[in-house]
Amino acid sequence: MSSYLPETDLAPPWLRLDKRMLLVHPVNEVVRFIPVLIGSVILGTNTGNPVWGLVALAVIVGFALTRWFTTTYRVGPTDVELRTGLIQRKKLSVPRSRIRSVDIEADLLHRVLGLAVLAIGTGQHADSGEKFKLDALDADVVPELRAALLAHTAGSPESTAGQQVPDLRKDRPVSGNAREIGHWRASWVRYAPLSLTGFAIIAPIVGLAIQYGFDQIVVRSDAVHSIEDGSAALIAVTIAVLVVAIVVIVSLAACARYLTTYFGLRVLDDDRTLQLRHGLFTTRQITLDLARFRGATVNEPLLLRMAGAAELEAIMTGQSPRQKILPQAPRSAIERTLAELLVPRGARRPGATNEIARAGDPVGPAPQQEPTGHTPRATVSTAPLIAHGPVARRRRYTRALSPIALLAVAMLYISLAGEHFSPWWWLLPALPALIAAALAADRYRGLGHAVLPATDSSPAWLITRSGSLDRDRDCLEAPGIIGWTVRQSFWQRRSGIGTVVAATAAGKKRYLVIDIPLEQAWDLIESATPGRLGTR
Repeated sequence: MSSYLPETDLAPPWLRLDKRMLLVHPVNEVVRFIPVLIGSVILGTNTGNPVWGLVALAVIVGFALTRWFTTTYRVGPTDVELRTGLIQRKKLSVPRSRIRSVDIEADLLHRVLGLAVLAIGTGQHADSGEKFKLDALDADVVPELRAALLAHTAGSPESTAGQQVPDLRKDRPVSGNAREIGHWRASWVRYAPLSLTGFAIIAPIVGLAIQYGFDQIVVRSDAVHSIEDGSAALIAVTIAVLVVAIVVIVSLAACARYLTTYFGLRVLDDDRTLQLRHGLFTTRQITLDLARFRGATVNEPLLLRMAGAAELEAIMTGQSPRQKILPQAPRSAIERTLAELLVPRGARRPGATNEIARAGDPVGPAPQQEPTGHTPRATVSTAPLIAHGPVARRRRYTRALSPIALLAVAMLYISLAGEHFSPWWWLLPALPALIAAALAADRYRGLGHAVLPATDSSPAWLITRSGSLDRDRDCLEAPGIIGWTVRQSFWQRRSGIGTVVAATAAGKKRYLVIDIPLEQAWDLIESATPGRLGTR
């Protein structure tokens, strides 16, 4: 926060939100306080006085209407200010040079009324009451306001002081020269069930149902008792049907969320900002400052990887650690958008827009190589990785199989002690052992790193990959690394390996190169950041 602009003739006037918000906020508040309304109706019914429900409704609507009278804002040459609150007044002020992103949202009601919600992000966590959000503005003036708030991305952060303050009371369309580097396709919805989003949607609903005793109703039902009295075959069929039903419901929930969230996604790049636009009922427009772009992460969960798909996330300073650029999509679409993202800002190829606009189309041409003498950054996404050797492989198997081996030893001890049990019980450690061995092999295949040296047109890059069930391939610009740590556990020291931690102010903050031979660790640091290692 910063000091407020003085109330002088030179200071811009305080503005109010659009009057059409008087139709939006009462509806939103009524939906928000539905439990209160239900309680007031029940109270009125029990007491024979239905006025209680009307009183609660009037209070909620009245409270919502006061937000227009108590909310004002202004955009000054150096600060953006917001005043809100009826009983407890709040004043928020954000320096324009500190603005990291400007997001635009519009749900179905906002879109019908021609309104939008503008939220300013500064790269710092803020409580809901401390967020700088303008709800709601005329949708026609929002693009101009967003362009003005992000104007400092064209130069140094200090250059905002002399910028012109836009007149938001005028309707002046803003033109742009952004290129489309990613484009959502409806066929990608087939990848939605391969993530855990469906379970994230269904689990709270099931938990709420159990909390209110729905499980007891099911257990005491005649259908459940008839199954319990049936044969083993009937029980097995019932369980199979339930599993299939759960999978279908979870898959449909994941597809519905995928469509409503990412419908019509477009990724636009104008060399200064990255703009994401998506949404079916609630549309969102996210603007990211490319001056803070430090790399990207290709996320490959196991099921997505088996289907030839992945997700793309940006590594940026002052943003969410998992800033998604493309959701579940074919690997070819991910590679093409990533290649375009990693091209130097001033080295765009002619025609790149047409090549990338429909990334993932079966007939779309692949990105061409850059002219001789320049190392294409597109190789960052496909560069071969260096394996970490037999010690790292052995550690993968040891960690996966040790708990199962302990279980087998315990069972053997019980058997030798005279406790006899069915041979089928030996499947308990045998089957998990097969799964653990396959998982360990996959974890080692996914373990690796690479360092691409700097050239005249691009900086050095650190690439690291790890994981199996949730695998990440992190591509990080070496200039964004602010520190290194070589970490060794008790067992790592005795095996001659270590974990290299690259510290950065962007993304997840810590990027790990796991179980690398110690002699390679120092070479990796020196290759990525020459001269940073010093004398050991």
